[in-house]
Amino acid sequence: MSDTPTPARPARRTLGSIAAAAALTAGLLGVCAVQAPQARAAACGGTTGVTVVVDFTAVGGGIQTGCAPGDPASGLAALTGAGFSYAFHPRYPGFVCTINALPTACTNPTGSAYWSYWHAQHGGPWSYSTLGAGSYDPAPGDVEGWPFGAGAQPGTTAP
Repeated sequence: MSDTPTPARPARRTLGSIAAAAALTAGLLGVCAVQAPQARAAACGGTTGVTVVVDFTAVGGGIQTGCAPGDPASGLAALTGAGFSYAFHPRYPGFVCTINALPTACTNPTGSAYWSYWHAQHGGPWSYSTLGAGSYDPAPGDVEGWPFGAGAQPGTTAP
């Protein structure tokens, strides 16, 4: 085999360079991509923060609990402070469509499939929120609940 350049060799080198640049770019983008923070997997102690319970049972997961330390300014701030990500419905700003990218397809708000928003005190009963999570200001020591489904309360007692 000869090392004499042929018209195909420069094309192979160019394609190889493009592939290497694409791999490097993909790696850099992976580093720069915004990742959902990891949920702090325990309830807050006392009034050290707001406990957040997300019930993923209806979307193929379990129930996760996290702690948003301090005094989050809203239910949405508590949700992210506890390590959960969320996205709004594209047609209904303020309506939480996904939590931690679940469900995988954003559904229209219906009575049978949505993220409902609940409040409780540690060990107390759940109460359906009359305000949206962006407007509600939970106090340190409160528990916030987010089950997916037809509006039923989270599938666990408030920790």
